[in-house]
Amino acid sequence: MKKNSSKVREYAEAIIIAVIIALFVRTFVVQAFKIPSGSMKPTLQIGDHILVNKFIYGVKIPYIQKTLIPIREPEREDIVVFRYPRDRSKDFIKRVIGVGGDVIEIRDKEVFLNGSSCSDIHGVHTDNLMLPSSIQPRDNMEPVRVPAGYIFVMGDNRDQSYDSRFWGFVKLKDVMGKAFIIYWSWNGNDHRVRWKRFGKILR
Repeated sequence: MKKNSSKVREYAEAIIIAVIIALFVRTFVVQAFKIPSGSMKPTLQIGDHILVNKFIYGVKIPYIQKTLIPIREPEREDIVVFRYPRDRSKDFIKRVIGVGGDVIEIRDKEVFLNGSSCSDIHGVHTDNLMLPSSIQPRDNMEPVRVPAGYIFVMGDNRDQSYDSRFWGFVKLKDVMGKAFIIYWSWNGNDHRVRWKRFGKILR
């Protein structure tokens, strides 16, 4: 009886330690996310499962998101996961276009950074319709300066992304981490695994 209770205790301790380690890793190091929309196509497809490096931007206190150990801030072209400013219960994923101090402008779908045309190698356009800024800022947006402590983000699928053009900037403290790899991908339409996307490093 004593032997059995000792084994049960060992198993229980092992499970508790495993849970603690898993929670620690998920909170401070790496977290998995699933892509639910096409706003980052073709870089990310609906059904891609990605890993996000939460440590790269520093160690943060959960819930209040205060940075204890700063490492570096998000840089232009980073793919980041963040709390959606208008509903903090939702997580969004977009690409960083501008950081604090940058001036962002959009003219006829072309992105301008600090007055110069941006080498926007990730942006894709699927709609030939050109909307004036008086209707919405998707294709034409007046210059805006990114405040210190914030970033400006856009989806790679420029014509099908709800991003900073529409709702403004993202606080640095709301950035959860940088997406770095696809570890699983499932095409829900065809009900098949996208094997070629496994292990794809995100840039």
